[in-house]
Amino acid sequence: MRQRGPRPPATHPPRARPPRKTGWNRKPERSRPPRGDGAVILYGWHTVKAALENPARRIRRLFATENAARRLAEDGLTPAVETELVRPDVIAKRLGPDAVHNGLLAEADPLPSPELDELEPAGIVLVLDQITDPHNVGAILRTAAGFAVSAVVTTARHSPEATGVLAKSASGALEYVPIVTVQNLARALEALRERGYLLVGLDSTGDVDLGEAPLRAPLALVLGAEGKGLRQLTRSTCDQVARLDLPGRIKSLNVSNAAALALYVATKRTT
Repeated sequence: MRQRGPRPPATHPPRARPPRKTGWNRKPERSRPPRGDGAVILYGWHTVKAALENPARRIRRLFATENAARRLAEDGLTPAVETELVRPDVIAKRLGPDAVHNGLLAEADPLPSPELDELEPAGIVLVLDQITDPHNVGAILRTAAGFAVSAVVTTARHSPEATGVLAKSASGALEYVPIVTVQNLARALEALRERGYLLVGLDSTGDVDLGEAPLRAPLALVLGAEGKGLRQLTRSTCDQVARLDLPGRIKSLNVSNAAALALYVATKRTT
């Protein structure tokens, strides 16, 4: 076999790598591979503002339009990280055309998830049984913040991550309502019962109207996914299953609306 001699040296200089683009000229983040470092994406005025005001939330990077940065300054907010000024389309290209970002996007560390035994046995907690729609979970969190719910309990699987659309739908509530993540919901319910919680599941086929059910604090309201409702094991673990009696022809509500109505009724009857 013929052996090749040494390769002659190149007669032209190596091509220089282009400089990294930053700020206004940065390529859209959407062209990058998915993040693998656990960063939470927060966008929208209320979502990002609440995160900046939360000392427990570590912001890694903050992107803002000139108008949004000016508005933050007018509100007296001084971010702990340097604000990277970008055009609105840079944020829109990263999030998608339908995202309402108000000129703000932040990359942040996720907030720590407390354990069940760290919850003070008082007030109301919400338990979500495999509710997977991030819009619904975000809306539930926003309502939970409005009613001073102690925590929201959800499963590690079959539930959306606390980032992106969920965070935007929560409108800042991620910073106010602790999320407890558990591996097994039935065992978590038993643990809540041992800590003195009354477990009340919500279902359109419940035995009693929630407005007439015997309620007390501490109370755990258990909500099932739309369509499927409460799983059988979850339902059988509850102390009672109640319904929301509605006067109109439609007898069931979107789960986030049902959560709001249930919290209104329960709060009036346990305080």
